[in-house]
Amino acid sequence: MKKFVLTAAAILSFVPSAQAQDAAAGEKVFVQCRACHQVGETAKNTVGPLLNGLFGRTAGTVDGYNYSDANKKSGIVWDEKVFAEYIQNPKEKIPGTKMVYAGLKGEQRIADIIAFLKQFDKDGKKK
Repeated sequence: MKKFVLTAAAILSFVPSAQAQDAAAGEKVFVQCRACHQVGETAKNTVGPLLNGLFGRTAGTVDGYNYSDANKKSGIVWDEKVFAEYIQNPKEKIPGTKMVYAGLKGEQRIADIIAFLKQFDKDGKKK
């Protein structure tokens, strides 16, 4: 039994810890993003592109938004990992981006905003 417990502990030590995501908390974090971005069924491009259907979308492809060349040529397809890296330091992830934002700090806040954004499909409807 002792050998089993040690083996299980060793295996679990290699499993990365996942941040619990809280969409309601992410909505509160998103308040700071609303100066430039919108989500939901009535969302429009403003200073920044709308963020409906963000995950799985190629960077620089929202119709009607004038992206920087750096963003359009980045080749990024947004997923949780890439977005987490980007939102921490946009100018480092995509040098030349137009996004003027120092970055979101805190793993939990990033996990929460991801949960909030993942709720919205490309039409802005909550999944």
